[in-house]
Amino acid sequence: MNKHELCCIGHITHDKIVTPKRTAHMPGGTSFYFSHAIKQFDDIDYALITALGEEDMHVVDEMRQSGLQVEVMPSRQSVYFENIYGENQDNRTQRVLAKADPFTIDYLQNIEANIFHLGSLLADDFSLEVVEYLSGKGKLSIDSQGYLREVRGTDVFPVDWEQKHEFLKYATFLKANEQEMFSLTGYNDVEKAAKELYSWGVKEVLLTLGSNGSVIFDGTQFHLIPAYKPKEVVDATGCGDTYMTGYLYCRAKNKSIDEAGRFAAAISTLKIEAMGPFAGSRSDIERCMVEAEQTFPSL
Repeated sequence: MNKHELCCIGHITHDKIVTPKRTAHMPGGTSFYFSHAIKQFDDIDYALITALGEEDMHVVDEMRQSGLQVEVMPSRQSVYFENIYGENQDNRTQRVLAKADPFTIDYLQNIEANIFHLGSLLADDFSLEVVEYLSGKGKLSIDSQGYLREVRGTDVFPVDWEQKHEFLKYATFLKANEQEMFSLTGYNDVEKAAKELYSWGVKEVLLTLGSNGSVIFDGTQFHLIPAYKPKEVVDATGCGDTYMTGYLYCRAKNKSIDEAGRFAAAISTLKIEAMGPFAGSRSDIERCMVEAEQTFPSL
């Protein structure tokens, strides 16, 4: 059985975007943005495991035609997000109009990988049993966002992750932004929050701080990764997912934490500069990093 270097598991969503000027439907979700970014690198053995309804299978067909290996767990329907924006784009009302089936151990038995990235969108996408099972197969990467929101009816509510200690003891990598960091630990202080998360068992704590860059803590050292300023902010959707694509790609290739962090910062900056998933090249990323080194000579 083939063992992949990297595998992302997560639902592809059906997103309905409503603005004062138009309504659009498009695919989304961690697994969608992660997969489209990773396909730009031809030197990694990668697979996506997703679950979506039959009505959205055309998205998977297109991904397969682009060269991605995609396995689909049967689901009665897709995750269906509705995002309604006012004139101020910071004001968003989000509803979940449908949920896909959670991932099961039975379906995941035949997948092997060195690193699994769990792109959780909602609190019940991955059970504790599934997380424990996958941790026995390879290193586990968890995005905290999905575990911190719960659907009641169609409305989305921020919640505490009640079983966070039980889950995170299995995590090699954990990503959280500033708000998620505070929700998880109760600390606004990055150093205290990182140490707390590490004490729960996470081996590499990745805290993304927007325009302030990111901090990665490995238990002994705080790796300070500067933000690379985009030429223009066009579309920030999926930026965190793209950051993790760059980071885990580099770690899968045994690059250092600092190298991986800088690569992740560069690829997420380039993603912000264009609509949709990252579609640039390695040379684009390397150029962004070189330009950043000229700005930050201490790197």
